[in-house]
Amino acid sequence: MFRSVLVPIHRAGWPFIGIALAAAVLLGLLWVPLFWLGLLAAAYCAYFFRDPPRVTPTRVGLVIAPADGMVLPIERAVPPPELELGDEPLTRISIFLNIFNVHINRVPLDGTVTALSYRPGKFLNASLDKASEDNERMSVKVTTYDGVDLGFIQIAGLVARRIICELKVGEPVRAGQVFGLIRFGSRMDVFLPEGVAPLVVPYQTTVAGETVLADLQSDEPVRQGEER
Repeated sequence: MFRSVLVPIHRAGWPFIGIALAAAVLLGLLWVPLFWLGLLAAAYCAYFFRDPPRVTPTRVGLVIAPADGMVLPIERAVPPPELELGDEPLTRISIFLNIFNVHINRVPLDGTVTALSYRPGKFLNASLDKASEDNERMSVKVTTYDGVDLGFIQIAGLVARRIICELKVGEPVRAGQVFGLIRFGSRMDVFLPEGVAPLVVPYQTTVAGETVLADLQSDEPVRQGEER
């Protein structure tokens, strides 16, 4: 219960919290009700940058959700060229993060970072398909110790204006490891290797570091889902 109430805050959020608190004090000197508005803004910043602990499934071959949010329609799409995953369409799982989701991003599987590429772009609504191509993005490729490549992409959204990625090429990573965040609304795309079926369905809610998106060792067919 203690951990659920006092959730850690990512260090990227402290400057925003500090600015909001300072603004609350200054505005309160002008008009007391403005102090409470500033305090509310500081509370939202603390809420947005929360970094709750997660329990990650650790079996080899599992692809874990890198972000909290809602799964958008799952489609086949050509990966960004900077990932060097080929020119043929692959299964793409897109997760849309609204402004109330946890925005901490986590590595989806064990392996080594073999590609990193930042591309500036637009700030379209992240729920739109064209956001994957047109918006600002940071593309990451991780190669498992068995030689399987998996690409995932941080994509800025309508109000997002900063992508933070703390990974380095050649760095070994573990599934569930925190590696960055996207500020204030965004999208995360995951490109599965050919022949790997998604284990989530559109409009399902994912939990970063916990929800299993796919299993590289499974022959299970594509799952179906319905609202109940």
